[in-house]
Amino acid sequence: MNSILIVLPILTLLMFELGLTLQPSDFVLIAKRPKAMLTGLFGQLIILPIIACALAFIFSLPPIFFIGVMLIACCPGGSSSNIFSMLAKGDVALSVSLTAVSSIITLFTVPVIMEWTTEYVGAAVGVHLPVGNLLMQNLITMLLPIVLGILCRLYMPAAATKIDKVLSKLAFPALMLLAGIFFVQHYHTIVDNFAVLGMCVGILLLIAVSIASGISRLVGLNTKERRTIVIEVGMQNAAQAIAVASSPFIFNDGRIAIPAIIYALLMNVVLLTYVGMIKS
Repeated sequence: MNSILIVLPILTLLMFELGLTLQPSDFVLIAKRPKAMLTGLFGQLIILPIIACALAFIFSLPPIFFIGVMLIACCPGGSSSNIFSMLAKGDVALSVSLTAVSSIITLFTVPVIMEWTTEYVGAAVGVHLPVGNLLMQNLITMLLPIVLGILCRLYMPAAATKIDKVLSKLAFPALMLLAGIFFVQHYHTIVDNFAVLGMCVGILLLIAVSIASGISRLVGLNTKERRTIVIEVGMQNAAQAIAVASSPFIFNDGRIAIPAIIYALLMNVVLLTYVGMIKS
């Protein structure tokens, strides 16, 4: 089975669904509420990759997995974060805006971070990053679907609402389908490396959400905003990481997606537990 034939359509649909939930005002919240927005973006776009790099060194990860950990860490927030924020009685408007803005910013930050990563650790194993291909794939599978979703909501609101009801229910199962496919394809590699990779990405997730919570308190954000930022920083777009790793136009190596698969499983466990603790 050529997994990319499943990965790219799922990522495109998830991004289209994200676009259906957005409106132009979501992108200007950074001007209206800069403290909350900048705190969330700082945690997700800067803190998470820095922690990931440090842990990859500490755990002495092989180059393939080093690249994979960095890839999931520098991806934007996951589309399911909005639902998690709602369940946690967080600030859903902030969640939507953070997901939208991070999805746009990371179109350009992911190539920069991953180019440095592959030059630093990938050359030894023959892994190189075709930056132009990465930019083009991100524009086609992420930016274009988001824009089409926004336009659909603006000009066909009734249809957009109906489509969103269907796609929003498919987001989590689709991500689990991707994880399941890659787990089957790379079963032996995952099992052989699960202890180290599970520990690495688990610590990455816990440290990141702890720092996000601490910074949110430090800058004086309210309870709803703090909850949302914890979820946004912890929840990454694993579908994008898997698409970049497995794409024949970019890395074309499913092993690079393994940290993202493990992260996707752990982030749902950790954040569902977090939501459960809030609601109990």
